[in-house]
Amino acid sequence: MKLDVIKLDGGTAGSVELGDEIFGLEPRADILHRVVRWQRNKAQAGTHKVKTRSEVSYSTKKIYRQKGTGGARHGSRKAPIFRKGGIYKGPTPRSHAHDLPKKVRKLGLMHALSAKLKDGSLVIIENIESDGKTSSLAKQVKNLGWKRALIIDGAEVNENFIRAAANIDGLDVLPSMGANVYDILKRDTLVLTKAGVEALEARLK
Repeated sequence: MKLDVIKLDGGTAGSVELGDEIFGLEPRADILHRVVRWQRNKAQAGTHKVKTRSEVSYSTKKIYRQKGTGGARHGSRKAPIFRKGGIYKGPTPRSHAHDLPKKVRKLGLMHALSAKLKDGSLVIIENIESDGKTSSLAKQVKNLGWKRALIIDGAEVNENFIRAAANIDGLDVLPSMGANVYDILKRDTLVLTKAGVEALEARLK
């Protein structure tokens, strides 16, 4: 499949051939869901913690005598039954990550790229060279009509472009190895450089 290539200033720069085995798939929501869920669970901190009866601060003295009070038998005020006592079976620090086969992860990225091409939100640009000025890049982005965009370059990303894009709201820049399903789907527009296309095709073949 052929797609037109543009420049940052809006001019045309020929066309590029996109492989149907990567960009021409019928997007499957179930695969995309599995990969996004795997990514988000892996990123979750899992630092939730409550204090059990052995960790709360309280006296260890028996709260009242065993017999003769007419009340239930109790020893420690730390018991979960009491206010400010320990929490029973509460959350503890743990990893929320789970396994996902490499083939499914790879397929998810291919389906995400195909989904962007299918709904017309995939743009190919020649390169992302910049003078490092945020103002000039912001004007170019505005003229191109990108509001929430992810730009994926080749193995190396232009340092000046990263510096210029850092302060533009809604614009993210990643090298080809950083391309992932969640970030692609999160943005309205996916922008690939020619080098990015080549790198992704090499990675996914």
